[in-house]
Amino acid sequence: MNKIILLGRLVKGVELRYTQSDNPIAVGKYTLAVNRPYKKEGEQDADFINIIAFGKAGEFAEKYFKKGQQVCISGRLQICNYEDETGRKNFYTEVIAEEQHFASKKES
Repeated sequence: MNKIILLGRLVKGVELRYTQSDNPIAVGKYTLAVNRPYKKEGEQDADFINIIAFGKAGEFAEKYFKKGQQVCISGRLQICNYEDETGRKNFYTEVIAEEQHFASKKES
């Protein structure tokens, strides 16, 4: 089972792009700052997690999610890899959003 639930704040606005195919699909990308459960020397530490939302979910996120807003995401963790120009293998993680919810009061 691959399931992850995150509660955090958007670092910046959602970037929306469309795939280049016969039937373009929306791809929304954003970063979520999620606080760690412990403090280091009195300061809260956070992880910055890349989120990807496809289709209507990506369009929804781009339209309604704003920088600093608190949201709750559930989805699956995906680990990707690529080889750079020097032949070195690099890895990065991202969360594929399956559900997205507002987690703070409506702002004016």
